[in-house]
Amino acid sequence: MEYPYNLDYAKKLVINTNEEEWVPSSLPGVDRCMLERESAEAGITTSVVSYAPNSHFPAHTHPKGEEIFVLEGVFSDENGDYEAGTYIRNPAGCSHSPFSKEGCKLFVKLNQFLPADDQPIAINTNKQEWLLGHGELKVMPLSSFGTTGTALVKWPPGARFTPHSHFGGEEIFVLSGTFIDEHGRYPAGTWIRSPHMSSHNPYADEGCIIFVKTGHLSDRPGGL
Repeated sequence: MEYPYNLDYAKKLVINTNEEEWVPSSLPGVDRCMLERESAEAGITTSVVSYAPNSHFPAHTHPKGEEIFVLEGVFSDENGDYEAGTYIRNPAGCSHSPFSKEGCKLFVKLNQFLPADDQPIAINTNKQEWLLGHGELKVMPLSSFGTTGTALVKWPPGARFTPHSHFGGEEIFVLSGTFIDEHGRYPAGTWIRSPHMSSHNPYADEGCIIFVKTGHLSDRPGGL
């Protein structure tokens, strides 16, 4: 793999992680599906990470923060156990020793916090209330800082959204069902990164739940 990898923010990216190759990390039992990466083991990183049962990482610090959504299993560190559906934000300078007794799969973003974004967050979305969104959609806000917003969005079967653009871009990870727009169909496990002011007209025939970040790509090279 050549670095930087997938860091041209002027281009739309669609990656079905179910069809991608898993790359072993330096530690046994921890594998990664690379989505974007600034360098081999540093800088901006987005990936899906798989922990085999009873695997662990040694204590380490994330210089510019860590953002996690637990996709499967139970992820743990010295601060607690986080079941599937948990959203975690560890700001810059936080350290931990992560492990998984039963195994887990995570959507992970590293080194992407702004300097003043220092609020730790741990939300079990299985226990949070959904709020009314646009039309039939339901929304669960997860975090907000500056122009960046992060949320879960639940689309009931047949739901449609009005055509729209995203200032600062949009990033989606499809958690369940199939998300659709005029550009394609995106099953669970698909990662979509759309540039600043890109537009689409999304809908969901069978319903879906998506993890969404908006407004966070405008401050990066090629973002505007």
